[in-house]
Amino acid sequence: MGCGSCSTGACGSVAAESTIQSSTNGKCSSGGCSKMNSFDWLGNMNLPGETSFNIVEVKFKGGRKEFFRNINNNLDLTTGDAVVVEVQNGYHLGFVALQGELVRLQMIKKNIKDDDKVKQIYRKATEKDLEKFEKVKKRELPTMFRTREIIQNQKLQMKLSDVEFQADNTKATFYYSADERVDFRELIKIIAGEFKIRVEMRQISLRQEASRIGGLGSCGRELCCSTWLTDFKSVSTGAARYQNLSLNPHKLSGQCGRLKCCLNYELETYMDALVDIPKIEKPLLFSKGKAQLQKVDIFKKVMWFCIEGENSWFSLNVLEVKSAIDTNKTGKAVELFKVEEEIKTLDFESKLNDTLPKKKTNQKKRSNKKRRRNRKNKPKPPTKK
Repeated sequence: MGCGSCSTGACGSVAAESTIQSSTNGKCSSGGCSKMNSFDWLGNMNLPGETSFNIVEVKFKGGRKEFFRNINNNLDLTTGDAVVVEVQNGYHLGFVALQGELVRLQMIKKNIKDDDKVKQIYRKATEKDLEKFEKVKKRELPTMFRTREIIQNQKLQMKLSDVEFQADNTKATFYYSADERVDFRELIKIIAGEFKIRVEMRQISLRQEASRIGGLGSCGRELCCSTWLTDFKSVSTGAARYQNLSLNPHKLSGQCGRLKCCLNYELETYMDALVDIPKIEKPLLFSKGKAQLQKVDIFKKVMWFCIEGENSWFSLNVLEVKSAIDTNKTGKAVELFKVEEEIKTLDFESKLNDTLPKKKTNQKKRSNKKRRRNRKNKPKPPTKK
């Protein structure tokens, strides 16, 4: 679905060659990067009497973001710049995603303390760093295919989703999903011996897997989890029931095989609208017989019923249904008044003829011509001698 860091293939070389000044704080200078993109609405605002916040949010492959310290603000950074950062036993290359006071708010939101545990930014990435990083990234795809073959040979019940190499080419992180716990100690030995790297196995959920790989949803747009959605909340089938959706697993399931996250987007609106809809615990009693509830239009507040033994439906608004329920509680049946409306069907030609103006003068001229012709053709009566 895209490049290693932003899914568009534009953030590497363009960011390195970018000459955008620091006044573009908060704007994307990566030439069109859109994956997990952040707008720094506090980019030009600092606390009075204080220097700008020296911790920067850096983005890596798959939308993964971490915080790093720009010591004493020595580096003049712009959103989208490629930077070399400190990691355990080496270094890695990422792209600046956010800086300034908005980073402070993000750290508070994620419960990350501003202490010595925050690693530092070494330098801006040079052309050599970017060239080396591109060579390292070319190893990821062959490594993933070869590792999948090893997993099949080992008969392990796991699915390898992605591989991310560190920029110094000394370590690789293998992302996998599995239903049960997997003993991959032998697998790590084989991978480390074959590729001469340090190996880290990281288990991810099916939703995180879909987020890393990306794709298009049934709506025709790019997946929410791979563009802007970061918090994966639980989705139940009750969300579909409240919205009167058919419980078809093929339509309700996303690319990850779980219920679509978008089922929660309008759930609160439906819940508020359902407060006024009465609950029908048993069939309503009308003068024609018992009526079963067939359909509910939540926002129009209209409920459709069908008399037992009949095929036609009739609609009642919420107030009429509540009145019918109260009447049934007294043991009385509700009188049902059916209003029939005559529907006049008109074809296209008749409708068109009614709308067009009629030319009366031409019709009169034509009728006069016909009379003259008839007079000419009419035989003359015999004359008397």
